[in-house]
Amino acid sequence: MKTALITGATGAIGNAIINKMAQKGYKIVLVARNESKAGRLIEQQKKETGNKQIILLLADLSRKHEIAAIADDWTEPVDVLINNAAVTPRSRKETPEGIELQFATNVLGYFWMMQYFLPHLKKADASRIVNVASYWAGNPDINDLEFKGRHYNNDTAYRQSKQADRMLTVAFANRLKDTNMTVNACHPGDVRSTLATNLGYGGHESPGQGAATPVWLASSQEVEGVSGKYFEHLQGTNCQFSQDQNAIETLFEICSNY
Repeated sequence: MKTALITGATGAIGNAIINKMAQKGYKIVLVARNESKAGRLIEQQKKETGNKQIILLLADLSRKHEIAAIADDWTEPVDVLINNAAVTPRSRKETPEGIELQFATNVLGYFWMMQYFLPHLKKADASRIVNVASYWAGNPDINDLEFKGRHYNNDTAYRQSKQADRMLTVAFANRLKDTNMTVNACHPGDVRSTLATNLGYGGHESPGQGAATPVWLASSQEVEGVSGKYFEHLQGTNCQFSQDQNAIETLFEICSNY
């Protein structure tokens, strides 16, 4: 049985991703910080899918040491990592380590999950990383990623974080091109969710529709061996953020220093 590690599982799209991956017969490993909420979700998904192999790893994805701890304790191969967790607080907040929360969760959380679970992904015959990003991306300030100098706006911070996720996808794909691993990013769809509501948007697609592209990238033979690309609606799409290798490497270095 293949293992899929999924973050952001308790959100609308994350829940749908779990449902689809569980129905495909994957062992599902949720990474979440709310134990009771995740526990209810697990029991619900076990009943709906008939898949009893659904477990929880408890961690706050905005905190490096918690991700490192669950990775250190893990021993099995990981076939799929789906980075999906994201937050969009309306006011600027910081982690206990003093990192702006949206950058810590949406960007560094992805970076740390890839970094610390690489040894386990390399154990699989052929593993895949799927970074759930967005078409709603852009306007980063590489010199003020945490909004210490400029006015915090959650929409600007979110767009910046999703561009960063797309750039980090290329950075990791470049580093893993001679391995058995692929790394791709995607826009999941416009789904009404807590995240979208915080940004002031609605959503015209169902959670199942939003989960379709991440699940396809995680499991379809159509994209076997494809890496470093960006997808929308089950199709590869040109990503303007993947062209500037200097900016990509600068971002990777910045994230490495946290």
